[in-house]
Formats: sequence, structure tokens, C-alpha cells
Amino acid sequence: MNQLKLTAKDILPSDGTGLLIGRVWSNERGGPCPVLVDGENLRDLSSIAPTISELLELPVEAVSTAGLPSLGPIDGFLGHGFDKGASGQLLAPCDLQAVKAAGVTFAGSMLERVIEERAKGEPERAEAIRRELAPVVGESLRGVNPGSEKAAKVKALLQERGLWSQYLEVGIGPDAEVFTKAQPMSSVGCGAKVGINSISSWNNPEPEVVLAVNSRGEIRGAALGNDVNLRDVEGRSALLLGKAKDNNGACAIGPFIRLFDASFSLADVENAAISLSIQGTDGFELAGESLMSEISRSPANIVSQTIGRSHQYPDGFVLFLGTMFAPVKDRKGAGQGFTHDIGDRVTISTPKLGSLVNVVDHCHAIDPWTFGTRALMSNLAQRGLLG
Repeated sequence: MNQLKLTAKDILPSDGTGLLIGRVWSNERGGPCPVLVDGENLRDLSSIAPTISELLELPVEAVSTAGLPSLGPIDGFLGHGFDKGASGQLLAPCDLQAVKAAGVTFAGSMLERVIEERAKGEPERAEAIRRELAPVVGESLRGVNPGSEKAAKVKALLQERGLWSQYLEVGIGPDAEVFTKAQPMSSVGCGAKVGINSISSWNNPEPEVVLAVNSRGEIRGAALGNDVNLRDVEGRSALLLGKAKDNNGACAIGPFIRLFDASFSLADVENAAISLSIQGTDGFELAGESLMSEISRSPANIVSQTIGRSHQYPDGFVLFLGTMFAPVKDRKGAGQGFTHDIGDRVTISTPKLGSLVNVVDHCHAIDPWTFGTRALMSNLAQRGLLG
């Protein structure tokens, strides 16, 4: 099993600027604390807002280091192994928010979803299907604006050829796929193990940008995320999406949320290059990049399809924007494609958001998630943080 020996320098944004907020379990405080990054140190934001959900309802000017007590260096929350350091541990930078995800938002991953569907969960069939579909479906999807007249013509053409798919419907049709990825507070943070269900033999990470949105639908900032996916399970039936997506440790977010300010905006998100690196204990290595400029729906459009008069989120939500990266490099043998091994080190990074680093294990081997909303409210009440 890869050991995660991380330091602040490994995970912080390389541009050294911006307002970074996050969440830690503090041994000193005896519970979770919203935090502000101050250089390579952390300051406790609990006096301003006891939850990240509440913090994102406040104007950005409310987030300041003035008068905030220190919780010590970030390194104290990373340690020299998994999860915990001497001071505590980094948690996912969200708490009461719903954890939502948009699927099939890039043409490259759109094709892979169709391949999964036709392979019926059997990875050895994927390459032959890919060779068959790529020249026809892949070219048809290039430059198509979802919901446009051109998209309708592409749909009609592919239907005539018997190549239409439910994944293409949400990929280029007028309505985005937005689903619930995980329960509030079940996501893991940087340095933690991420989980794959042991029933799966064909799975992969999904490196994504995650937007932080408040109850008013305002996009307040962004983080990185790993929407761990079981390709064989969803490939057997799209109705198994919940089983493929919502598992213990299968959602990682972090390392911090970078708030929008003069140094960082939605335009930076839209032009970000998201890098993925996988290093296996068997010597296997894989690298790739997802360009947000190639997303088929704008982030603002996906947010508008998530929240509105028909669907409210009083505690806000975090939203995975999808990925164009679906690894196909053979690992177990010719034509088998990529799947995770236990111990894989997964690094998702971009200069303005830093690096989210996790190691893969089976869901049942990861510590179970036990600290939910009821436990949070009790903890905050005991610490006198609920007014």
C-alpha cells in the first residue's frame, strides 16, 4: 500500500495567492472546524461560521485572518501516513451541503459512456466497440452545442443508424444529467483513502472541478474532486448508478475551496487544465489531462439546471462538473483497459486549486463513515458554537 507522506507544499496552489477555506478535524478543538489557509498555517473560522455551509452564505469580505485563532501548520493535519496528523486531519471542505454531480459533460467521456453501455460491464469487449463507434459517434459529437438544432440533427442521424444512447441524450440533449453523488458529510478529504466496491473489476478515478454553491445559487468558489466510478456496474445497467457511485470513500473533495475574488473567478475554472496521475505499487503509471475549455455545457448552465424554483438547496450544494478523462491504457492485459489496483496513488491537480491526493482501497477496508449531521450538531452544541 502506498503511504501518503504529504506536506503543505505538495497540496497548496502553486500561484501562492487566493482565499482558501477548508475543513479539518481538530484534536485541540475536539471536533470539525472551518478553516482559512494563512500561508502554510490554518486559522479557525468557527467564530465566524461553525459550518462551511453557513460560511458560504456570507460575503467574501467576512473571511479574514483578523482575530482568528491559529490551529497550527497544515502539515500537522497531514502527518506521515494516512488520514491523521498530530493535530488532526483534513476533511472534505463541505459539510451540510448536498453533494451533486453532472455526468456526460465532455464529448470524450460521452463516447466512453456509450461504450460501457454496449459492453454490458465486460471490459474485454470495450476496445472492439471503441474501434467501431469512434469514427462515427466521436466525429458526430465534435463541437455540438447541447440542445441546439445541430444536436437535434445529430440525434436523428444516430437514431437512424441505431447508435443512439441514453448517455447521448443527456450529453447533447437540452437537459443535463445531474445526480446525487454522495450524502452530505460522507466525502473524504485530501490524504484519505478512496474506496472502490469489491464487486467491481473495471473502475477508474474521475478528476473533476467541484463548484461550491450557496442556497441562493451563487457560485462562491471551486475545489478539486474525484468522482470514483465503477464502470462495469453502471455498464450493466444505468439504473445501478447509485451502486456505482455512492460507496464508502468513493467521493473525495479538496484540498480546499478557493473562493472567488480578484485573483480567481469562474473564468479561471472554465479555462483550467485538470491533471491526473496514477502510480501503482506494481510500477504502473498513467497520466492524463482534462481541459475545462472542452466542456459541452458551461458551469453556470449546469448550476442553473441544478437549482431553481423547482428545486431548492437551503444548505447549498457542491457540484462535480464532469470529466473528459476515461482511462483506456491496458493494465491487466491487451484489450482489458484500465482498472484500479489497491494501493494506487491518485493525484488530481491544477495550479490555482492545488492537488488532491488519495490512495485507493476497498470500500469495506476503509474506516466506516459514522460522523453524520446528527453527530455534527451534537458536537457543535457541546462546543457552544450553535447560537
